[in-house]
Amino acid sequence: MAEFRRPVVSTLVSRMNETRRYIQMLIGPRQTGKSTAIRQALEQVDLPRHIALASIDSSSRDWLRAQWVQARNLVTPDSPSALLVIDEVQLVDQWSAAVKELWDEDAWSGIDLRVMLSGSSSPLLQKGLTEGLTGRFEVIRSTHWSFAECREAFGYTLDEFLYFGGYPGSAPLRQDQQRWLAYMNDSVIDPSIAKDVIALDAVRKPALMRKLFQIGAPYSEQELSYRKILGQMDDAGNTTTIAHYLDLLGSAGLLRGLQKYDPKLIREKASSPRLMVYDTSLMTATYGPYRDFLLTDPERKGHLVESAVGAYLLAQANERRFDVHWWRKGTSEVDFVISQAGESVAVEVKSGRVKSLKGLTAFVNRFPEARTLVVGSAECPLERFLSGEVPLFG
Repeated sequence: MAEFRRPVVSTLVSRMNETRRYIQMLIGPRQTGKSTAIRQALEQVDLPRHIALASIDSSSRDWLRAQWVQARNLVTPDSPSALLVIDEVQLVDQWSAAVKELWDEDAWSGIDLRVMLSGSSSPLLQKGLTEGLTGRFEVIRSTHWSFAECREAFGYTLDEFLYFGGYPGSAPLRQDQQRWLAYMNDSVIDPSIAKDVIALDAVRKPALMRKLFQIGAPYSEQELSYRKILGQMDDAGNTTTIAHYLDLLGSAGLLRGLQKYDPKLIREKASSPRLMVYDTSLMTATYGPYRDFLLTDPERKGHLVESAVGAYLLAQANERRFDVHWWRKGTSEVDFVISQAGESVAVEVKSGRVKSLKGLTAFVNRFPEARTLVVGSAECPLERFLSGEVPLFG
């Protein structure tokens, strides 16, 4: 059986074969297949290359320069171009300043050394890109795997995708739930929090951060006030801390708080968040003893389906640069509102739970220029939507 290749592999091949122009930065949550995609791309690129894996224990600016010099040495009159690949670059201390210095040296010297960096979506990585490398890089995003990808690569049914989500490494373990749970916690959740958030950002209360994720993920697609979140915490915290920690969990591709849709930004920021996992497996893995009912109990499955739709929208928003919110006025609410360049679409999910569509009517009455989309209807079946076959904007 041929090895499955995600569409991002073709993008990587194209960028590697381009004349040196920008640093290429492959970013995405841990365990979404970034290293595999780079390996598959390298198989299709005929360039001398040097590949290095950064380590939080041993990687420094001197280490980075040494790797860069080794790659430079591959550029010769007979081979005028070469490729440098550094995985987990965010683990290098002050990595962006070092990369800027080395990249600019090559620009002055006319060296065609093409650079591909990769890393998890940690706060330190994003800060380095925006502060140190402005105008010098392009971002290629590795999101959680979609239903279409999991169906083609692993033969997932829709229910399997809803339950086990889009982490490719966990797919072979889905017949053994305890082993799958151990993998999700030991190889995905714990390292993402410990290495991509706590170790790389000023987190004063690591236990509070972990507790926030463990409390929040099972409540995916539900509104949870900051006061209620704090009420379930053993450690002391405040609203500002919780909001900041949610932002950090979001930057690691784990959990975020969706704000209410309101054209007035101040009111949007002040609202209680609707929690949303970036992948439904994160909800399943933290759900506790009732996870066996996630596919059989209509109420629980409803939240799982809505979370799958929300996770899909977050992945698309990352790639296509649009905003994702939710909306409520009185007793009327809409699951999601997506907006881009002045266009807004209200998205309601028919998930098996008994729900009224009056929220869509109320939303359109308040925002008459908005479009509507009902996921799970005859016109927009859930399977087609999660497969990426339904246009989001007109």
